[in-house]
Amino acid sequence: MGRGADPTLSNLTERIETSPSKDLEDRGLSKPEHSRRATPESPPLRLIIPVYNEGANFPSLWEAIKSSIQSEFEAIVVYDFEEDDTVPLVRGIMEAGERRLHLLRNTVGVGVVGALRTAFQYVRKGPVLVVMADLSDDLTQVDQMLELYRKGHHLVAASRYTRGGRVLGGPWLKKNLSRLAGLTLHWFRGLPTSDATNAFKLYDATLLNEIEIESRGGFEINLEVTVKAFLGGYSIVEIPTTWRDRARGKSRFRLWTWLPRYLKWYGFAFRPRRDFRQAS
Repeated sequence: MGRGADPTLSNLTERIETSPSKDLEDRGLSKPEHSRRATPESPPLRLIIPVYNEGANFPSLWEAIKSSIQSEFEAIVVYDFEEDDTVPLVRGIMEAGERRLHLLRNTVGVGVVGALRTAFQYVRKGPVLVVMADLSDDLTQVDQMLELYRKGHHLVAASRYTRGGRVLGGPWLKKNLSRLAGLTLHWFRGLPTSDATNAFKLYDATLLNEIEIESRGGFEINLEVTVKAFLGGYSIVEIPTTWRDRARGKSRFRLWTWLPRYLKWYGFAFRPRRDFRQAS
């Protein structure tokens, strides 16, 4: 996907569900400026929340979002199928009058990559934050991340492995492979973040639409976008974060299935730096 027309993009506005009195609008693509001071015309922060049967977690997640984020925001919940038990909960909140919450059906491909690519195609301008529905992310840091974005950074990474970061729980092998990848890319390749694989990142939408996203498997998309942003000369900054393993529900992370795809983008990081923006 990129600046050119996408065959699914023209239909996305018909598939997104919004509260009756609030539509998502102003999706124009523009070149980011060095400083992005908030103005009345600035797009609000868009939270992208991919879900797969997160009905047990979503009410707590929504309360955490509302209590933790002081900045103006909209949340887009991306789902694969109508039977997902998250969907009726979200619709209920919307029907009760919540104007900041929206539903968007995944039209690209089943799974987290399809969900994120669907949302990235829809949001064409402004700050975009990926949030997991399992309550693993520290949402009290969102306003700080947004402030760094407003100062001109294209990618703000929440890092579990920089000084002050922590990982609480989770499979031993998974978290240590992630730590090894993040720290070695930081030390030996010079990535400005020590946690390139973490999903909890805030992006400028222009970045997401200028680079070609090739991932088709799973969470390796986080590493791909970070590596291409680095090689393409985009501004990246990190802050320490605390990640907590999910307390409810089952993770769909597939380590052995996705590991070869992670290795692809790990190796890709050592290529020469160049402009990855796609032609219009």
